[in-house]
Amino acid sequence: MKQEKSCGAVVFRTVGAEIEILLIRHKNGGHWAFPKGHVENGETEVETARREIWEETGLCVEPDTGFREMVTFSPKPHVMKDVIYFAAEANKAAPLAAQEEELLDIRWEEPEKALQLVTYENDRKVLRAFLKYHAGC
Repeated sequence: MKQEKSCGAVVFRTVGAEIEILLIRHKNGGHWAFPKGHVENGETEVETARREIWEETGLCVEPDTGFREMVTFSPKPHVMKDVIYFAAEANKAAPLAAQEEELLDIRWEEPEKALQLVTYENDRKVLRAFLKYHAGC
């Protein structure tokens, strides 16, 4: 069984008293998710998350390691993949720049809408855990 590992984050911004969640829609499959990508040689989980968020969204963020959720699934036969998600707050005025090679869409959504939009139940579990974590901050 081949092992793969990706890292990313639930990226959010504060607008007034509320938060919005950043969602991306992938060209490959059309699913809505959070920014993430494969760990490259020598990178830490945080470095991977930071780089992937920058590459996919144009946002420069610092992952919050106080929130760390892992999802494990099989994307194809004989492959198991771990995805590590952190939390990361974006500057509310920072412009988005979607990675055209990989993304169909990128948008900010309020939490309830984000829960409806994300394609996979694993991502909904991560988002619910993040919302609980954020409410406790």
